[in-house]
Amino acid sequence: MSQLCNSSTPRVQVIDIPTGDRWQIYYRLKELNIRCWCPVDGSLRVEISTDMDAVLIRSVAMQFTASRQQLIDWLGECWQL
Repeated sequence: MSQLCNSSTPRVQVIDIPTGDRWQIYYRLKELNIRCWCPVDGSLRVEISTDMDAVLIRSVAMQFTASRQQLIDWLGECWQL
């Protein structure tokens, strides 16, 4: 697996998600100790410090935004790996 974060400096990313899901995702990321915040512009920003942070952020976002079939397909792909 290639390195997502090659430097020791964390990267800040803006996650494009529906506004209605933003707070649920925010609180779940906080539970996982991933630094995130919601500025007044309504976006969700996350700090990616490690590859694991990136995986967890993707997983949490998918839990709230993906369809049931997308989640089933993704789980099947994970099991094949």
